[in-house]
Amino acid sequence: MMEIGLVGLGKMGLALALNMRDKGHQVAVLSRSPAKAKAASKDGLIGTVELSSFITHFQGRRLIWLMVPAGDPVDQMIGQIIPLLEKGDIIIDGGNSHYRDSLRRAEMTNHAGIEYVDIGISGGPEGARDGACMMVGASESIYLFLEPLLKDLCVENGCLHAGPTGAGHFIKMVHNGIEYGMLQAIAEGFELMDAGPYELDYQAIAKLWNNGSVIRSWLIELTAKLFAKDPHLQKLKGVIGSSGTGLWTVEEALSRQVPLPVISQALFTRYRSGQDDPFSARLIAGLRQEFGGHAVEKA
Repeated sequence: MMEIGLVGLGKMGLALALNMRDKGHQVAVLSRSPAKAKAASKDGLIGTVELSSFITHFQGRRLIWLMVPAGDPVDQMIGQIIPLLEKGDIIIDGGNSHYRDSLRRAEMTNHAGIEYVDIGISGGPEGARDGACMMVGASESIYLFLEPLLKDLCVENGCLHAGPTGAGHFIKMVHNGIEYGMLQAIAEGFELMDAGPYELDYQAIAKLWNNGSVIRSWLIELTAKLFAKDPHLQKLKGVIGSSGTGLWTVEEALSRQVPLPVISQALFTRYRSGQDDPFSARLIAGLRQEFGGHAVEKA
């Protein structure tokens, strides 16, 4: 049994805390929301809203696991926590931080004698709750200390010591870039079928493809579930969010001169999805009319 302090009760954070609880670990959670902290206490966690009281729930080596949004929130929380910790304590960032930020933060915490670990987590809230896939960046000794806890939280063979600090978030960044490309390929295939000459059952096709086909996967399984809820996707608007990891992947590829045409195009498609009647499309339509007399649709 380990004592863990988890900061951030979003969908992933709460699911992870409950997973820890189920495996017999003692978990104190910190949330800015009194309602969330109170609900966490009812669920067998130690719910707190003040950092000072949150820290007092630990004896011996402190293990603080951050599940907060990437960027400034991570830096702010680390800045608040470091003065309350002692040499040898551990901070884990389990969010989708840029690996270069993790390297910078590790250097800062190491100056204070605090160990820093970056963990990329895949599997969504369902995985965080019932068994995740984790990519861990840490020193060998710290990983060995954390390994029993991490294996408790992961599916079988779902935990890897990827390398030193930064490696976990680096691999998770690339993982998410691959995800962009896979999602784009699935979407384009079903769009072609939707434009084709047949009336097709997309749920049945996705279920079929997940039984013995080369592209069987969790994403195809989720595709079948989505079409079961909304056979022609009439309840959705085609605006695709972007968390930033796809952009980081493309930026890293550019800096290292590694061509990523599929992932790059998938990223640009997401950006395009947020535009209504884009300027560039209007310009192209106008130019086609100018040089070839092609018809245009007037606003």
